[in-house]
Amino acid sequence: MAGQGAATRAADEDTAVKSPLPTFLLAGLPIVLLAACAQDPGLVGVPGIREAEAHEVAACSYRSTITMTPGLYGPLLAEQGLRYARNKVKEDALAAGANTVVFEKVTPGSDVYQISAAAYRC
Repeated sequence: MAGQGAATRAADEDTAVKSPLPTFLLAGLPIVLLAACAQDPGLVGVPGIREAEAHEVAACSYRSTITMTPGLYGPLLAEQGLRYARNKVKEDALAAGANTVVFEKVTPGSDVYQISAAAYRC
């Protein structure tokens, strides 16, 4: 009977579903995902680029106009959506070789469905 129990255990082990990833990798996955989000320039800001007014960039060279649609709307999340979109515009401007952006003016209190900025190298 002892041999029968060993054979049954061996058969159970052969039919058991094994995880394709070791357990230690699965435990570290949330940490890696959080670290990836923490590095997003839309969340943490973009060093090396500044905001200016139109009259401050008269002597600068124009690079491009960058637009983005905020991904969040409504009374609770609109501010975070705008901040994220503005940071992403700054990131794109930096990638285009600019170090200064001039955002298009919006009426305070109005809903913003698109953000636009001119990118300059000063």
